Amino acid sequence: MKVLLTGAAGFIGAHVAQALLNRGVPVVGIDNLNAYYDPGLKRARLKALCDAPGFELIELDIGVPDALASAVCAHQDVTHVVHLAAQAGVRHSMIDPYAYVHTNMQGQVAVLECARRLPKLQHVVYASSSSVYGRNRSLPFRESDPVDVPGSFYAVSKRAAELTSESYAHLFGLPQTGLRFFTVYGPWGRPDMAYYGFAHAIASGEPVTLYAGSELARDFTYIDDVVGAVLGVLDRPPEAGVARLLNVGNDSPCTVRHLIGLLARELGRDALITDVPRPGSDMLRTWAAVEDIRAISGWMPAMPFDEGIARFVAWFRAYEGL
Repeated sequence: MKVLLTGAAGFIGAHVAQALLNRGVPVVGIDNLNAYYDPGLKRARLKALCDAPGFELIELDIGVPDALASAVCAHQDVTHVVHLAAQAGVRHSMIDPYAYVHTNMQGQVAVLECARRLPKLQHVVYASSSSVYGRNRSLPFRESDPVDVPGSFYAVSKRAAELTSESYAHLFGLPQTGLRFFTVYGPWGRPDMAYYGFAHAIASGEPVTLYAGSELARDFTYIDDVVGAVLGVLDRPPEAGVARLLNVGNDSPCTVRHLIGLLARELGRDALITDVPRPGSDMLRTWAAVEDIRAISGWMPAMPFDEGIARFVAWFRAYEGL
């Protein structure tokens, strides 16, 4: 096995790369280290990877097809593609929608164009998002649910990527699995995520903005569980020509107010909460049904939420110098 992994400097990507290297699997990592959030954090994630045997980093933008094709051409022995690079951020998609077209739509096409020309390719696993469920009110979210009422342009871009993969499976026989991630958290997480911002505000004695009061809830999924899901699925490709979609979630939603309480406890500070109306782009609740991925790989989330938050806060203290 040899893996081409996009988004190698990202939160999930760096953890997946490390897990593959721990298995002895060579990894070709691709990332453009963009400035959507602090590139210094991305470089810090990469430091351990770049010191490891079997890892190669290529800095480029997947939304530039010729540059990606040129890089991939030198690695014709790649057997698996893990495509995690994306322009993230639900609310930011209201500010700069073109960035989502460039990376999440055009980038998906560019990656699949390269993948279909790899002679030893066995499986493409790519990141989708729980955001595709949009304004769906039926809980828990199931892969069979309709996803035609997006709540944000970010959701549109991720659903477009899913449809692109479906067409490439049909036209070129590419076996693919799209993973709909549900609110991934943990050490080395993204600063633009709510839990990270809450921790920063609590530690600094600043107010925490809470949308929709006690109703707002998320299916928080710990990073180690997510890595286990990615690797478990990677080892089990579908038949040629099949593009399947699987939820990766904790199957146990938690209110955001409870999250804030756990963060405050671990940080040893009071949380000053300001309740404000929920933006129209934000989902009220998320909840993943995970029967499908369990049937395929045996995967189930294992990390208790309070322990996962404690591990995040321990890392947060060390990284932020608190």
